[in-house]
Amino acid sequence: MIVAPAIFSVLFGLAFGSFLNVCISRLPRHESIVHPGSRCPACMRPIVPGDNLPLLSWILLGGRCRNCGWRIPWRYPLVELAMAALFLLSCLIFGVTVEGVGVAILCFLLLGLSVMDAETMLLPDSFTLPGIALGIVYSGLRGGWRAGLLACAYALAAAAIILLIRGAYLLVRKQEGMGLGDAKLLALIAAWLGPWQTLLALFLGVIAAALFGVLWMARKDRSGFRKLRLPFGSFLGAAAIYVVFEGEPILKWYFQFFR
Repeated sequence: MIVAPAIFSVLFGLAFGSFLNVCISRLPRHESIVHPGSRCPACMRPIVPGDNLPLLSWILLGGRCRNCGWRIPWRYPLVELAMAALFLLSCLIFGVTVEGVGVAILCFLLLGLSVMDAETMLLPDSFTLPGIALGIVYSGLRGGWRAGLLACAYALAAAAIILLIRGAYLLVRKQEGMGLGDAKLLALIAAWLGPWQTLLALFLGVIAAALFGVLWMARKDRSGFRKLRLPFGSFLGAAAIYVVFEGEPILKWYFQFFR
């Protein structure tokens, strides 16, 4: 029956979402995700286990710290809900299989990196580099050692694409337009998804970032637009999550025009 795996996937998603919030809060600041334990960022007092239940504690506490009344940002319950939804989708679409578990792990990495980049403009190596390695291992488990080698090659090629764009922008504008973290993120996506879905994710990420920039320019003057720094990793990560679940139908639709 699918009911029991679906329920467990939601519960696991909530738990991993809670852990992901810790990673999002600490990794960009180069803090340990193990020590100290969970604590309020405002008063720094430890959070008791009863107040650390994913989503439920936030609801029962009214979105505030029990000790100091600090308002807990909406990011915390939203990340937990998003992770539960993505784990559930992974279970329903791919089943309790190597592919289903792999997709859930990939979504965990992509969601975390997307939120980190949105909040801090940083894509920590502690997420991107292990993510690349896990993608190569995942590809090897699914398709053998040749698939693992191909995943490694795809990751290198994807990173090279971003580095070429970064170099060209630096040459023309005399300033950095994309960070090295973006190259590592695209390499991570390529290791997991292969070349075509990676190119689709890149295309959708660029379109989404461009649309956001246009909307920003519509409500700001041009000087404000020139000062805008877009967290491209957030758009790329969100696009990759979409491609994980909807990429194949889009590619099939596109390739039918070349038959």
